[in-house]
Amino acid sequence: MARSDERGGGNTARRRAAARVVAEGLLLLAVLGWWLLSRTMPDFIMPGPAAVALQIWTLFTDPAYLQHVAVSTIRVILAVVLAVLLGTLLAFLPRWLPVTEVIVHERIRPLLNSFPSVGWAILAVIWFGPSHGTIVFVMVMILTPFCLINVSEGIRELDAELLEMARSFTRRRLAVLRKVTLPLLVPYFVSALRIAYGVGWKIALVAELFGTESGLGFLLQQAQSVADATTVFATCFAIVLIFWIGEKLIIDPLSRRFSHERT
Repeated sequence: MARSDERGGGNTARRRAAARVVAEGLLLLAVLGWWLLSRTMPDFIMPGPAAVALQIWTLFTDPAYLQHVAVSTIRVILAVVLAVLLGTLLAFLPRWLPVTEVIVHERIRPLLNSFPSVGWAILAVIWFGPSHGTIVFVMVMILTPFCLINVSEGIRELDAELLEMARSFTRRRLAVLRKVTLPLLVPYFVSALRIAYGVGWKIALVAELFGTESGLGFLLQQAQSVADATTVFATCFAIVLIFWIGEKLIIDPLSRRFSHERT
């Protein structure tokens, strides 16, 4: 039995190693193809990987550019936190006040889920003018339905018998909420956080194009006006890098921690 387990573990490790080699190989081929294509086109259409890498380094080292990176990052983090809180509140509202079930799930959720992103951006600029709050407002309005859907699904999946047993030990609703309900919903919170964080970066660029003169979206607008494809590529890849760092340092550890606690 021990030898079988060792063989199974060895096969799994080899498959993972092979998958990683294939993935890295395909990435290198993509970069090589990009480099070959860039040699046949002018820089303002298709810059080479080296030029883009240098511009990415500039984004993270030059104070003038780094300020835009920091501003966008702060906006996304703030909007994600607010969206998770608002989505959670809306998800719990029908549980606390059953009369709001139709309002939340048949009125508010469809409206927020289908309202165009550009529409929120334009309305926010008209209502509030170009400002940091405008960008955060747009992102919160678009991200909230993602969080609402995830947390609502978690609430539906709660073990009714477990909750009933918890209530038999105490009549304090806050104690049951804090010690039983919320821990059971943590995986759904993490899932909502992961989705909101990814979508938030896409929304931030659109919102910043309309409502501010700072941030990575503003850099993209400036680059487009002067046909600076290098900065466009660098800004997009910088966002991918920031997203990857946030996911690996914050979201993935949270997911592993609470998955381990549940098992």
